[in-house]
Amino acid sequence: MSHVSWSGEPRLREPILIAAFEGWNDAGDAATTAARFLSSRWNTRPFADIDPEEFYDFTGQRPTVQIHEGDQRELIWPENSFTAGHINGTQRDAIVLVGVEPQLKWRTFGDTIMEIIDEYDPGLVITLGALIAEVPHTRPVPVVGTGYRADVVDRLSLQPSEYEGPTGIVGVFHNQLREADRASVSLWATVPSYVPSAPSPKATLALVNRVCTMLGTSVPTTDLEIASSSYERQVTDLVSEDDDTATYVTELERRHDEDEGELSTDDAESLVEEVEQFLRNRPEE
Repeated sequence: MSHVSWSGEPRLREPILIAAFEGWNDAGDAATTAARFLSSRWNTRPFADIDPEEFYDFTGQRPTVQIHEGDQRELIWPENSFTAGHINGTQRDAIVLVGVEPQLKWRTFGDTIMEIIDEYDPGLVITLGALIAEVPHTRPVPVVGTGYRADVVDRLSLQPSEYEGPTGIVGVFHNQLREADRASVSLWATVPSYVPSAPSPKATLALVNRVCTMLGTSVPTTDLEIASSSYERQVTDLVSEDDDTATYVTELERRHDEDEGELSTDDAESLVEEVEQFLRNRPEE
């Protein structure tokens, strides 16, 4: 039985798929916000959803009620929505999946996404994630890229994935892609450890820019740039109120500036290790 609910049948040219999930692998809401931002810039339109009934414990991931126009009540369930549109400045189209990490039946959930992949045969699958790391909020956000096939790692200058330990739905999904011999990439932005819960438009902007660079395109990012500047000012004000945190941030800035803002091989490997440590130590939600 398929758990995909189809609402359209888009005709796509050489598509790629971009996926992000709320929850365990979305620090600062950066990954899902980036996916939604790209979706809006590419004017994607919905064409399929995953029925949530099989994949969520609704006592833990509760649906919500919204009231519209005074008395019109709407029940909102955990949503995993596929949209599709054209990638500006290229000859390719995009499928964008924005969802919520499920609590149940992860293999079946991954198989359900694979139905869409088998239908449209994307040449590349890109997942977006965000992690908490020892980085300063005043500097550009590093993005770690890992690949799961040697040819993809070499072609896109990525780090090979050598992670061992607990994983989220992103890791399970990439394993299914690897078993199906599908080309896939995982991009992770970093969020400062001293502001782990605040939405991070800087991390969102970094992911958007990295995806666009990878795809050979660009999108207007003025809104994100303005939000990033505001975020930086607000965090700076908060940091200045605590001497210990201010000293810590100054040290992070010094370490960053000594490397002149560039990721060396050792730096990239260190950030990959931080991704792995983050995944091992993050508590279940």
